[in-house]
Amino acid sequence: MATEKKKDAVIITSGGMDSTTMLYEYRDEIAMAITFDYGSTQNGRERRCAVMHCERLGIKHLIIPLDFMHKYFKSALLESADAIPDGNYNDENMKATVVPFRNGIMLAIACGIAESNGLKRVMIANHAGDHSIYPDCRSPFIDAMSTAMQTGTYEGIKVFAPYTDLSKADIARHGAALGLDYSETYSCYKGGEKHCGTCGTCTERRQALKEAGIDDPTEYLAE
Repeated sequence: MATEKKKDAVIITSGGMDSTTMLYEYRDEIAMAITFDYGSTQNGRERRCAVMHCERLGIKHLIIPLDFMHKYFKSALLESADAIPDGNYNDENMKATVVPFRNGIMLAIACGIAESNGLKRVMIANHAGDHSIYPDCRSPFIDAMSTAMQTGTYEGIKVFAPYTDLSKADIARHGAALGLDYSETYSCYKGGEKHCGTCGTCTERRQALKEAGIDDPTEYLAE
């Protein structure tokens, strides 16, 4: 008889494609999910998806406000839809969407919650497509944060980031194998009722689904 996996992880989930795929792929190992509300343009739309999926899977879900980031940090994501640039992630103007040290802050808080609840790992769905623009999504950063968390906790809490070297298309293939409906996820940085279709994350979403051979269920303003 197969041994049942122990639920020893907390996952950071936004409601986007990547963290939702991870939520379903590793649901047998996840004891708790956390969504951070830091006042970004897309937070509200994403959060609805995160709530729905956690309720569906019966996973305890915390929504933690990080108001100070919206108040004190500088990023186009913390301003307005009009401030969000269009283009691809490898374009220089995409640096405007970086929220300084966002993943470091979220991982640190999730680490404290994990140790407070007797959990051993913090899961995050960073992936290879993020590396060109977001320094806190790259392997050296994730490895360094994991080392810091292990050193700074009695239980040696670790970061578990299995998508670090995967493309978004790879992740979409994982989701397709799980039967995920990506219309139940949200990606657009502009935060509208429909995806804009032109911002960096919309562009990446479209390309990933196409490369993965998945019919794109997303409604875009710009086709």
